[in-house]
Amino acid sequence: MQTFGAGDGTQLSYHLRGEGEPLAVLPGGPMRASVYLGDLGGLAAHRRLALLDLRGTGDSGVPGDPATYRCDRLVDDVEVWRAHMGLEHMDLLAHSAAGSLAMLYAARYPHRIRRLVLITPNPSALGMPPSPEDRLAAARLRADETWFAEAFPAFEAWLTGEGDFDEVFMPFFYGRWDDAARTHDAAADEQTNDEAADRYFGEGAFTPDATRAALAALTAPVLVYAGGADGGPRPDLARRTAEAFPNAEVTVQPGAGHYPWLDDPEHFVRRTLAFLDADTVSPVAGRTPA
Repeated sequence: MQTFGAGDGTQLSYHLRGEGEPLAVLPGGPMRASVYLGDLGGLAAHRRLALLDLRGTGDSGVPGDPATYRCDRLVDDVEVWRAHMGLEHMDLLAHSAAGSLAMLYAARYPHRIRRLVLITPNPSALGMPPSPEDRLAAARLRADETWFAEAFPAFEAWLTGEGDFDEVFMPFFYGRWDDAARTHDAAADEQTNDEAADRYFGEGAFTPDATRAALAALTAPVLVYAGGADGGPRPDLARRTAEAFPNAEVTVQPGAGHYPWLDDPEHFVRRTLAFLDADTVSPVAGRTPA
């Protein structure tokens, strides 16, 4: 475990795994400790992963001001972290809710990004949060699953505000509801700072028009990675997200849920490495590679 001090004095931690060129990794949740990412399906065998525990999560310290949990306030932590690691430019990978954090960072510091990988990102920073309709449409794709009849009504009630969160619908977030998925999900409560999560998407966190305008200056290649069975984002929303970047491409992993490295590690590592190791090109924004 490595540590450094944020601008306000909060002590932050990150974990190094693997060997090779460094890849900075931001965890989602929101505000879930980076341990849930594991070695990203074996990606650590090819890249040296630096996995940040955002403030108040994992091994990082709790800030004196809980308002600093808001997504836009975390951008400063990422920049201090980059400088601490001595990276003039960095390859940055962000998962889920951290997709919005990575977008805000890229908008503010476009010259610090060498390549950007957004894994099943939440594009709230662009004013496009996944909608309940999208999530339910994706859920209906799982109608043949043995757990669907019990899980879908609870999921629909939660998304429409008519019911509370219920563990019964967690299979919708995974491509396969097997022992690995159950173990991964069971650890979420312990790994997540609920207070921080409640503040992450707080009012004032995002200014979508300004973010879109700033991202026009990002020349670095961007990969938006979607799961074919994921509802947040669905592949169509992932493609719309890619359109915000001048140099972006989309890939969709068949049958994958919100954690694609668990569903098919070999596919995930192969596709992610192909992007990270490719020569710099200028694809049409939103293009899906064959």
